[in-house]
Amino acid sequence: MKRKRVGYAVVGLGRISQRAILPAFRHSKRAKLVAVVSGDAEKAQRLAAEFGARAWHTYDDYDRCLANPDVEAVFVATDNASHAPFSVRAARAGRHVLCEKPMATTVGECRQMIRTCREHNVRLMIAYRKYFEPASQALKNLVASGKLGQLKIIHSAFTFTLAPGKRGAAWHLDSRASGGGALVDVGIYCVNAVRWLTGAEPVEANAYSWSEDRKHFRDVEESIGFQLKFPDSLFVQASASFGAARATFLNVIGEKGWAALDPAFTYDEERRLFGKIEGRWFEKRFKVIDEFALELDAFADCIRRGREPEPNGREGLRDVIVMQAIYQAAREGKWLSIGISRHAG
Repeated sequence: MKRKRVGYAVVGLGRISQRAILPAFRHSKRAKLVAVVSGDAEKAQRLAAEFGARAWHTYDDYDRCLANPDVEAVFVATDNASHAPFSVRAARAGRHVLCEKPMATTVGECRQMIRTCREHNVRLMIAYRKYFEPASQALKNLVASGKLGQLKIIHSAFTFTLAPGKRGAAWHLDSRASGGGALVDVGIYCVNAVRWLTGAEPVEANAYSWSEDRKHFRDVEESIGFQLKFPDSLFVQASASFGAARATFLNVIGEKGWAALDPAFTYDEERRLFGKIEGRWFEKRFKVIDEFALELDAFADCIRRGREPEPNGREGLRDVIVMQAIYQAAREGKWLSIGISRHAG
């Protein structure tokens, strides 16, 4: 029996929504766009018409959106500081929540989101596309196969140029709205990727952050380099920046070989997975696909089947714990224990 598509409302109509989330509904097999919500009424009305949503709302009208029986789930794509409030209100209205990364700006907000979704029996998923993207899955399967041997070192980076005057850049430069700079915007991909690939949690963190353009990056860091120690002698070195050319890669080095995914985190470029195992070179290319549609469908499937999504709220919480440890290590200039198990919800 064919299942009814899950009706979504997209909350927050910024750049990522317009370029990727809203268009993804055209390629989705299990999800449909029902409503859009924005702080700008004209934008909401215009994008609803462009992408075929039957309803549009402003943030002041959010409760009316949640009361619509056709809205079964919300995709929260607002600024980071408002992820928790919009998600909690949706959960209390009995609506499932797909939330952009980072899950929230504090551990307390993350735990509130998890608790509220659990209390109201709704699903909570954090929008990490790579869990459903074939190249990333191939790298994870390679790691799990043991062909690389015991992992020793992982290098990763996500950098791009955030022009201060660029449309949509303002809230990224405001720590109250973003919760941080390059780390929370793009460095989080590196954090989550190594946790996902290894299935392990980091135990210590060290970091150094800096801003060359102190005029525009006075409230958040322009760049950050950080190190994570994992059990079994695995060491991770990663970098994130708003002030460098776009680069995004994962390089995993084990006892028997190494593998690299480049680009690793962008959604609009062909991916290459390559490396050398016991002296033998390999390479595979992956065409650009609509990763956001895969994400929408995966969450819709969890809703219809009553299954816990992956990545769920606990994964989002753990990433925030790690990022806060990285920031603290940068401030104090020393290695710090993370102690993630005490907070993992």
